[in-house]
Amino acid sequence: MVMAQSLFMALKEQHNHCVIDVLAPAWSLALMECMPEVRKAIIMPLGHGQFDFKGRKALGKQLRVEEYDESIVLPNSWKSALVPYFANIPKRTGYLGEIRWGLLNNSRKLDKQFLTKTVQRFVALASAPNAILPIIPQPRLLVDPASVAETVSTFDVPEKTSKVLGLCPGAEYGPAKRWPETHYAEVAKQALEKGWQVFLFGSAKDEPVTAKINELAGNGCRDVAGKTSLTQALDLMSLCDVVVSNDSGLMHVAAALNIKTIALYGSSDPNFTPPLHPEAEVISLGLSCSPCFKRECPLVHLDCLRKILPKQVLALLGIV
Repeated sequence: MVMAQSLFMALKEQHNHCVIDVLAPAWSLALMECMPEVRKAIIMPLGHGQFDFKGRKALGKQLRVEEYDESIVLPNSWKSALVPYFANIPKRTGYLGEIRWGLLNNSRKLDKQFLTKTVQRFVALASAPNAILPIIPQPRLLVDPASVAETVSTFDVPEKTSKVLGLCPGAEYGPAKRWPETHYAEVAKQALEKGWQVFLFGSAKDEPVTAKINELAGNGCRDVAGKTSLTQALDLMSLCDVVVSNDSGLMHVAAALNIKTIALYGSSDPNFTPPLHPEAEVISLGLSCSPCFKRECPLVHLDCLRKILPKQVLALLGIV
């Protein structure tokens, strides 16, 4: 969703008066509220992997009243192109994906050698086929100061008198994307000793990981994993001076909040989904076995992440 904002920005640059509505899962509403390019978010009532042909047809028919001129379909699945088709949108753009002839009438063949990054593939859909790829706009999420103030009050965050470090040790994809807890704990401990505030971010699934990191760091961190809404997480993250993160959604959020981001890559490819910020620092060892794109290390050792040492991250933080 964060990378999709680059597409929205490109559309606005090319068509000054275009209006953008986004059909997306309910969880992403908090992100779209921070995107000034989006007029309206439409909740996709069907869950990931749920086909429900009748439901998609009914939703499409409901959207006919909007009289959209064009739809851009980012997922590559066949079912994702059904709603725009049944909404009678005259121009339906996207990559051919799962053989979507007919459902899409402005389909493109994806050239993976030319469009090597996910965000490039999104932004390319703003232009005509074979057009020169425009400059990729950097995503910018804009938080509401009033919401930030309310969240700060809710979580009793003290007035900022020192640097704030955010740590994002989770990764929904699997353990092969997660830097070891002990390494995160060492970074947190050193930052705390320098007088920094340290926030631990994540979902409810990450609570055991963040709790362990906090324990190893002497319980001096503010562990908000699983305790915030996505809006509150955005509010608190906006207070950070720097964020250290695995390759995850929160990594992209931090970069889009214009926060210096240190991104740790193991099983995934930093050339494919890098943090979209000019000052982002990427640490990847580039071992012969990586990127393997596996959820768990097939060789068990997880050297691609384990051998990224805390001192490397501390050096980038200026803590030595």
